[in-house]
Amino acid sequence: MPLDPEVAALLERQRGQPPRSSLDVAATREMMRRGAALAGAPPALRRVEDLLIPGRIRARHYWPDTDAARLLVVYFHGGRFFSGDLESHDPLCRILAATSNCRLVAVDYRLAPEHVFPAAVEDAVASVAWACTQGVPVAVVGDSAGACLAASAALAHRGGNLACQVLIYPMLDATCSSPSYTTFAEGFGPGAADMKRGWALYLPAGTDPEPLLSRDTAGAPPAFVLTAEYDTLRDEGEAYARKLIEDGNLVQVKRYLGAIHGFFTMPGTLRLAREALADVAAFLTRAGRP
Repeated sequence: MPLDPEVAALLERQRGQPPRSSLDVAATREMMRRGAALAGAPPALRRVEDLLIPGRIRARHYWPDTDAARLLVVYFHGGRFFSGDLESHDPLCRILAATSNCRLVAVDYRLAPEHVFPAAVEDAVASVAWACTQGVPVAVVGDSAGACLAASAALAHRGGNLACQVLIYPMLDATCSSPSYTTFAEGFGPGAADMKRGWALYLPAGTDPEPLLSRDTAGAPPAFVLTAEYDTLRDEGEAYARKLIEDGNLVQVKRYLGAIHGFFTMPGTLRLAREALADVAAFLTRAGRP
């Protein structure tokens, strides 16, 4: 189907800006922080607290305005492994905690190029290990590069008390070779050059991490995989959903028609983002039931 009208209007407003891939690392990170405004006004929460996991990983803990929350969500932000932080996703995390009625811990994992693979994965696995000691069911959620970390942590903690995983347009394939890389290479928000740059900064020369698309995923927690129709990463996300299903896992997958990469972080701007947010909240609510 054609681009969603609100998405098309957003892209039109961004026309004329320098390509994201042309910005240096510092400018890209600042752009991500400014993009937090697209999430809209966050709701009031009962409590928000910065913390360290386990003594070294910065994180931010959000409590919804209720005592009924059962599920602890560990959230990994996107940003192609080298941008994004607690501030870029703060409004979104507040909205997700309130909408899903879950406690949420956003993880400020180490970024490339200062910290290359496997630093971010190590932080993700350690953060989920900590969450699993809190005495409540745990969900892992991430968008883009953060979804790659969420998927990795979910596999590392198979057999534990993970209730579910939510992978939002996951960035999984360092070969950057799926058909959607060509079809949506540019003109639809973050594109092929942006993703390739992220992988290049994250993976040192000669690094060959085992691709998630080829790993045995049997025993992974139930998954909700979200993809966007006009997204460079669409095909690899849907390929991973198929892989999870083939390996015997419970999987819900939904392609958001007319959407682009990054749309989920814009509920204050896009109806599609509010729809996706409601879908994720409903999935987490079901997973948190006794």
